[in-house]
Amino acid sequence: MNAVIRTVIAVLIVQILIAAGFIYSGLFNVAATDPHWSVTHAIMETARVRSIRVHAAAIRPPSDLTDHKRIVGGTSHFAEHCSSCHSAPGVEPGEMAKGMYPSPPVLTNAAKQWTSGELFWIIRNGIKMSGMSAWPGHSDNEIWDIVAFLSKLPNMSEQDYGNLVKESLDAGGHKAHSEDCAPQHRAAGHC
Repeated sequence: MNAVIRTVIAVLIVQILIAAGFIYSGLFNVAATDPHWSVTHAIMETARVRSIRVHAAAIRPPSDLTDHKRIVGGTSHFAEHCSSCHSAPGVEPGEMAKGMYPSPPVLTNAAKQWTSGELFWIIRNGIKMSGMSAWPGHSDNEIWDIVAFLSKLPNMSEQDYGNLVKESLDAGGHKAHSEDCAPQHRAAGHC
């Protein structure tokens, strides 16, 4: 039995040394122009999806998620902060988004792929090593507004989006929609 334990420990040590040697060798290319190996991509994708689903499982959307005011507030934030990477109806992704790896997803079908709670979690927390930033300075209401907008995005035409952007600008932008913004955040221009 001791021989088996020593063998298992020796194999683990050798594997750790090989992994450390590979890491320190610099052979793994971290350039955004070099896609992940298919096995690396599959592992990271599975970890990302499972993590989001587990961490967001208890998040419940507010009952007024379909309220037009929420959709307008979410449109404003999306137009100002998200469309340059994720595009929008009639809006191409910006130059920076074109050079990112992984590429920021087009969010047209995000509401079909993720639950409202999962979208809330993604926006609140961001995604490591993807370029998707977290929005911890935004109130829950602001994030739910973005989720409300994303729920309408699958059926949105370019004209619908333009009308919503105009309506949100006429209403003062997303900063005007943050009713529960803390005074220090409001003074700093974060909401």
